[in-house]
Amino acid sequence: MTLRERVLVFICLLTCLAYVQCKKELTLSERVQQLSDTAVKKPVLRFNGDKYKQYVKGTPRNYSMIVMFTALAPSRQCGICRHAHDEFQLVANSWRYSQGFSNKLYFSMVDFDEGPDVFQQLRLNSAPVFMHFPPKGKPKKVDTLDIQRVGFAAESIARWVAERTDIQIRVFRPPNYSGLLALVVLLALVVGLLYLRKNNLDFLYNKTTWALGALAFTFAMTSGQMWNHIRGPPFLQKTQSGSIAYIHGSSQSQFIVETYIVALLNAAVALGMILMVEAANKRDDVRKRRIYAIIGLGLYAFCFSLLLSIFRSKAHGYPYR
Repeated sequence: MTLRERVLVFICLLTCLAYVQCKKELTLSERVQQLSDTAVKKPVLRFNGDKYKQYVKGTPRNYSMIVMFTALAPSRQCGICRHAHDEFQLVANSWRYSQGFSNKLYFSMVDFDEGPDVFQQLRLNSAPVFMHFPPKGKPKKVDTLDIQRVGFAAESIARWVAERTDIQIRVFRPPNYSGLLALVVLLALVVGLLYLRKNNLDFLYNKTTWALGALAFTFAMTSGQMWNHIRGPPFLQKTQSGSIAYIHGSSQSQFIVETYIVALLNAAVALGMILMVEAANKRDDVRKRRIYAIIGLGLYAFCFSLLLSIFRSKAHGYPYR
């Protein structure tokens, strides 16, 4: 083969490679069409490193992309990643089946085990992280959801998406029949107890029993149990530093374990007040009255100060001036 023939073969090879590379780069309309077709079947698109570069970082873009960076593998031991994924899936499903569904917004996910290069590129060392990639320009600081402040409940994610994209998403939660089932079981137990003790119902007139029941109901309601039932927040949360957060940092959200803590503190404050009242009303041993008063005052002061500390950590700017 002569030199001329070798040069021609080399030019043909370069031409073929350039043609193949051009075919790999999808046009905007092709990318939008592929995203739309996949989003109809799977509202949350799952990307690896290559798909992330193609659909999220590829330009030009005329759509917004909400990406959740997570680590769902059990070996990663990310307890809250599964809860965050469920809430994210709920928002994506609500958008998919809403009347305003269009090709202007997509939801996607990048798992650490499928795209470690993406995590390195964005310098992410924790999960989950929610980011908004606008149609034009690079993401700003506000394009990252502040989980520490607002949490990752579906409603919080939807509000954040509306702020960044001007697209309103109404979250539709599937009906939860566990509360109804618990109520039916409770009523069955009450009816069964009344039937077994139908010949002796004096306990129904016991003031202490009714008082304890009323206090338990009050502590449950004032601690936020109804809010938990409506919003379905996570039990607790792992912070970016790796520690466990028992108290949410925002007044707009809370953890389930946080409501238990608040209920116990409220109960301790009430117990302290009862002990001080008993110490004042008793007319017997002075030493016992003094013990009641000291214990009651200590419980009241200590637990009420803890409640104020929790309030201060959630209501930024307290004390109000």
